[in-house]
Amino acid sequence: MSERNPAVVVDHVQVAYRVAGRQSRKAKKAADSGRFVVAVDDVSFTAYEGQTVGVIGRNGSGKSSLLRAVAGLMPVRAGSIQVTDFPVLLGVGAALKGDLTGRENIVLGGTALGASRKSMLEQLDEIIEFAGIDKAIDRPFKTYSSGMKARLQFAVSTAVQPRILLVDEALAVGDEEFKDRSNERVSQLVDGASTVFLVSHSLSTIKRRCDVVLWIDAGRQVMWGDAGEVVTAYREDMVERRARRAAEAERRAAEKES
Repeated sequence: MSERNPAVVVDHVQVAYRVAGRQSRKAKKAADSGRFVVAVDDVSFTAYEGQTVGVIGRNGSGKSSLLRAVAGLMPVRAGSIQVTDFPVLLGVGAALKGDLTGRENIVLGGTALGASRKSMLEQLDEIIEFAGIDKAIDRPFKTYSSGMKARLQFAVSTAVQPRILLVDEALAVGDEEFKDRSNERVSQLVDGASTVFLVSHSLSTIKRRCDVVLWIDAGRQVMWGDAGEVVTAYREDMVERRARRAAEAERRAAEKES
């Protein structure tokens, strides 16, 4: 691995959400930690050029928050993230403006991701067709339904071939036909990207497509290493958790009967 250059360096990173809500005068003097929910805590790894990195963990473990932090969409509260190029998180990488039309947003979003204006204009018809927006393309973006917004966002962000690509299956949008087209487009981007991060609950996909895997649980790093080894350890952990839950259920049932 020494021949490759680092693409993403995550160093003891913590990502936290600020909790909004009412606060009494007394509460204003509370500790700073009481106003934050930590989503990712003390995660460190180095991803190299040419690697596909899998990120696994239970729901709510912090996978999506980590990818958003790598993409620069969420600030880190501690530690640092260093990247060698602009990371694109599929589906949300393009910052589209509500007052602009869909057509104007295609050019704006693409150039914000590093593409040239000329390139986006050349792809304009293809992007409109892929998003399936039709005549709405000349309406303000803020008038679109949530589904239309998501499809255009995806179409724009996948019109650019990034060197660092972040794919989160939780961002899948649209009907089955659009999802099929989206999956095909994602596969093309993955094949062309230098470094890929993939968040998925499909362990078979992770094991097949990834070189290394990060396993996080409750925001904490559990394991980082060879995809096969980490996936095997994660599966064993899931079996143990299910066994503990079953044993606990049996114990409670026995207590009720006694």
